[in-house]
Amino acid sequence: DVRRQVDTPKPKPETNYKVTKTKMPQFSDLGLLKADMPAKSAFPFNGGESNAQRRLQDYIWETENIRTYKETRNGLIGTEFSSKLSPWLARGSISPRTVFYEVKKFEREVVANQSTYWLVFELIWRDYFKYISMMHGDAIFQIGGIKDRDYPWKSSEETTEKWINGNTGVDFVDANMNELRLSGWMSNRGRQNVASYWSKELEQDWRIGAAYFESRLIDYDVHSNWGNWMYVSGVGNDPRDRKFNIAKQAERYDPEGEYRKLWLNNTKT
Repeated sequence: DVRRQVDTPKPKPETNYKVTKTKMPQFSDLGLLKADMPAKSAFPFNGGESNAQRRLQDYIWETENIRTYKETRNGLIGTEFSSKLSPWLARGSISPRTVFYEVKKFEREVVANQSTYWLVFELIWRDYFKYISMMHGDAIFQIGGIKDRDYPWKSSEETTEKWINGNTGVDFVDANMNELRLSGWMSNRGRQNVASYWSKELEQDWRIGAAYFESRLIDYDVHSNWGNWMYVSGVGNDPRDRKFNIAKQAERYDPEGEYRKLWLNNTKT
């Protein structure tokens, strides 16, 4: 059972507190440069609760894109192939309970189908990896993972640099890595492929890949990130220890090569 949402508390009388005007510091005030998000990014949104609520309403009610989530969730280009709620969920700007009950409302008032079920299912996966972390503790950061597998992992600085900078020579991998490096975002399909390539093809220490994702992802969540990396690398919860065929994946999910053209050419814009 999912706990009910907590009602928004009513504001206290202004006599209870003193209001002071504070200037919000800018990036330059903190000695930082504001990163320019590429115009072609699949996540062109801003942070904060208001934007999270706006996106939830737009995805579910305005466009009703939730109707086809299961069919489109493996997309690569644009904002509408998935809910894009993960960055706000990771930051605590929106609660998974809020998302859950909004989906249930849509199911009652509009339609309940495999896509609405699947969005909730992804929220359950998110919780699942949190429980895995609670169960296994720091084993999720160990090279053997929660299965304590003894693979002959490698560690090459040159290989790491090529992977990070999209210079592996495998265009589908390179396009996804360029998107991550320049925008902080990558689709779920892309994440699985580049992680499989890193751990299963290059046989590099999977924790290096997980740590790089931690440093770049705008939706980084410790449990989902390390749990999924273990899963793909054969040291986690996948009982089949699968290996992605990158060429077939590219052919299936980017048949016209549009995504690869987008992120392999003029990658800074």
